Amino acid sequence: MSVIHDPLSEEAAARIILAAAVAGSPLQIRGGGTRTLVPAGGRDYLSSANLSGIVAYNPAEMTMTARSGTPLEEIAAILARHRQMLSFEPPDLRAVLGTGGIPTIGGVFATNASGPRRFVAGAARDSLLGVRFVNGAGEIVKAGGRVMKNVTGLDLTKLLAGSRGTLAFLTEVTFRLLPVPEDAVTIVVSGLNDAEAVAAMATAMSMTVEVSGAAHLPESVRGRFLGGRLPDGSATVLRLEGLAASVAVRAEKLGSAMAPFGAVSVLDAGATQQIWREIRDVHPFADGTARPLWRVSVAPTVGHQLVAGLRLETGVDAYYDWQGGLVWLRMEADPEAELVRRYIKALGGGHATLMRASAAALASTPILQPQAEAIEALSLRIKEKFDPAGLFPAGW
Repeated sequence: MSVIHDPLSEEAAARIILAAAVAGSPLQIRGGGTRTLVPAGGRDYLSSANLSGIVAYNPAEMTMTARSGTPLEEIAAILARHRQMLSFEPPDLRAVLGTGGIPTIGGVFATNASGPRRFVAGAARDSLLGVRFVNGAGEIVKAGGRVMKNVTGLDLTKLLAGSRGTLAFLTEVTFRLLPVPEDAVTIVVSGLNDAEAVAAMATAMSMTVEVSGAAHLPESVRGRFLGGRLPDGSATVLRLEGLAASVAVRAEKLGSAMAPFGAVSVLDAGATQQIWREIRDVHPFADGTARPLWRVSVAPTVGHQLVAGLRLETGVDAYYDWQGGLVWLRMEADPEAELVRRYIKALGGGHATLMRASAAALASTPILQPQAEAIEALSLRIKEKFDPAGLFPAGW
């Protein structure tokens, strides 16, 4: 029977971890429980749920420090009052994963969760300034600081981002913020095939109009966005944000440049907010099924080639974010990990993470992209330094 430990303080967490290390009892780290797909196999959990609250927030400096278990919704509400935001748009994947729980700020950074703005504004780890954590020896460690110019422990901070609870137990995070744009619109180019969309997005990104979102929604998924209100045909969508007057000028310029590619239309601020939230949260594949879903990161120029190749051999559906570099790929039957990763390797490499599948498929399929031998050896050495007893097993 698994036990969930809910420490009320950083010191209490350290005592739990030290006791587990002495007893040789692994601990599965748990944030808000939104990504718990793979059973812990009887292991005990260490939860950050009670480590909640804003420690420091200076709107003028656009930085915040919060305990790791602080709900993301609570942080967003406070930031909204000051018209500030997390620049990397962390996704809420509960609907597509079929999970519950509450997204937490610690979980966001532990998984390096990053949305559509990531390819221009950076990933979650790029906003992380400092962390506090407890390592596998029960030691409390602080790295980084509350201002960007303080680089003390900066590399250690970045190392914890995306570690998925395999290195240490995050207790506190400090991160930078950005102002909420005054206005936003989306240019929609209709009717392009995947290759044409890649060319259109590349053209848009080469311009000085400051595109903050670039995605391609093939005809197979187009109707699942905006309640089916997008124009007929596939939709290549390009977001512009900033001061209203600037957005208007840039939208006219971008629309003119896109006209040779296909029919152009414009979404207002309300529709823009909705469609990019749906792109971020993988709305078209939140279908209540366990059909395998891959999150694939490749070079922007080859994502459509990956999908085209797979379609010759199996049933897939897909759409593209990050100018084509992020492919959300839903398989119709089995995960077919060997096939997916073979194509990725043939196209120059990348990463494929199995986000959703049946329990049997999750148990038998490597969820994360296998690492190269040299990188795996380095990862193991890092793991040994943070967690010498192997207390924190690999998990979701």
